[in-house]
Amino acid sequence: MRKVRYQVAMSLDGYIAGPRGEADWIVMDPDIDFGALFSQFDTILVGRNTFETMVRQGNASLPGMKTLVFSRTLKQSDYPDVTIVADQAERTVTALRKEAGKDIWLFGGGALFRSLAEAGLVDTVEPAIVPVLLGGGIPLLPPPAGRIRLELKGQKTYQKSGIVLLEYAVCRSQEG
Repeated sequence: MRKVRYQVAMSLDGYIAGPRGEADWIVMDPDIDFGALFSQFDTILVGRNTFETMVRQGNASLPGMKTLVFSRTLKQSDYPDVTIVADQAERTVTALRKEAGKDIWLFGGGALFRSLAEAGLVDTVEPAIVPVLLGGGIPLLPPPAGRIRLELKGQKTYQKSGIVLLEYAVCRSQEG
C-alpha cells in the first residue's frame, strides 16, 4: 500500500508558514537533491490555503504529479488541472493509498495534516527543521489536535544551511 508522507519545512519553533502565510524564511540548501525528493511521489495532497499560495506563485500543480486540493469552497471548473475534493476526504485518501503508484506527498497545510492524521491516514511525518524562529504563524499541527505518537526512523543534517531533516513513523498502536 502507498504511504501518505507529511514532508514539510518547519521553523525551529514549530511553524510551517509565517503569520501571513509567508515562506521566505525557507532556505534552499544546495546539498538537498530536490530531483530525488520529487521522484519519490506521483501525487500531492494540499489544503485550500496552501493551494491558493501555490496559485499566487504560478504553480497550481507540480509537473508529473496528480494534485488533489481539499476545499469546500473552490470550484472544480475554476481549476481544471487539479482535482478538487470537497468532501469525503478520508474515503478519497483511503482509495488513493490502495492504487498502484509512488508514495503520496501530504504537501500542506497543517489543518489537512491534522484531519488526515486523526483519521489514521498519515504514515510518516518528515519535517525539515529550518534554523529560524518565527515567533508565530501556521503551526505544524494546529489546535485542537489529539496526541500523535511518533517513532524516529532517520535524520540527516545539512551543514551548509543548518537544516535538519527528521523522519518519524506514525505509531498506530496506543503503546507506540
